[in-house]
Amino acid sequence: MDHQPYSRTRWLLSLGAVAAVSLVNTVNAGTPVLAAKNPAGPVEAVDWKANTIAPVTNPVFFEDAVIRSEIRPIFAYHNMDDSFLGGGNAQLYAMQIRYALTDRLAIIATQDGYFDVNNDAVGNPNGWMDLALGLKYALIDNQESQFILTPGLTFHIPTGERDVFQGHGGGEFNPFVSFQKGFGNVHLSGNVGVRLPVDQDEQSTVAHYSLMLDYYACRYFIPFVSFNAFSVLDDGNNIGLDTEGYDVINFGSANAGGRTQGMLGVGFRSRILDNVDLGLAYEKAVIKPYGLTDDRFTFDICIRF
Repeated sequence: MDHQPYSRTRWLLSLGAVAAVSLVNTVNAGTPVLAAKNPAGPVEAVDWKANTIAPVTNPVFFEDAVIRSEIRPIFAYHNMDDSFLGGGNAQLYAMQIRYALTDRLAIIATQDGYFDVNNDAVGNPNGWMDLALGLKYALIDNQESQFILTPGLTFHIPTGERDVFQGHGGGEFNPFVSFQKGFGNVHLSGNVGVRLPVDQDEQSTVAHYSLMLDYYACRYFIPFVSFNAFSVLDDGNNIGLDTEGYDVINFGSANAGGRTQGMLGVGFRSRILDNVDLGLAYEKAVIKPYGLTDDRFTFDICIRF
């Protein structure tokens, strides 16, 4: 089936959105992150969330608890473990969009992109990923306690290409809860959720959970450490593997029941403009068997408006 007209449309829409936000950035380039001290008048209260950052690792499922409007281009370079179908690598080119309808409610588009796989065992395929859309709502947003709790729901629409293990079954739901707690310049973020496939033979049911600790040293250097894990609650019946595909692929592996896979990550964000954060992360698989992943580099840009 020819996906080219649809593919071009998706990327034209994405590029149009980036252009629009770039215009907003130019207009708002002088907006400060924190309220300035004014000796002639009262100091405006500073929102503790102004110095928080969005996760870089596990970008599809580690959803930020803070409600923001942003466009986030993402590039990931993914090395496969040599014991997984002979190893190889893959590159992901993706775009996420979040739009705050109110200060508590946001529409989120967490997955869309192009996947290029270099692995001889599967024929070196490339193609489009599934789309994932949903909502999140800040149920608790306590300024004094520096705490926010945000449940949400996304649905992965099976629009992707089967060559890159997308477009399977009837899609999957992802109910989740995210939180963030501030301790001055230190912030602890977390997320827990479940990937619930419509067709449980085609895809596995997988719990995912994430933690990140960051330190706002200065606007140009905000280091973090993270841990992301995935546990197969109910394996599928689609392919005879004994591991699943982390945040990248839901294989529907037939022999992965009870298996947990996890990655430890380190990195930093840099606030190069008041509304533009660069992010860089390195992740390493730490729970054997590693399966699909050995390690991964992720680079993103959070452009807020």
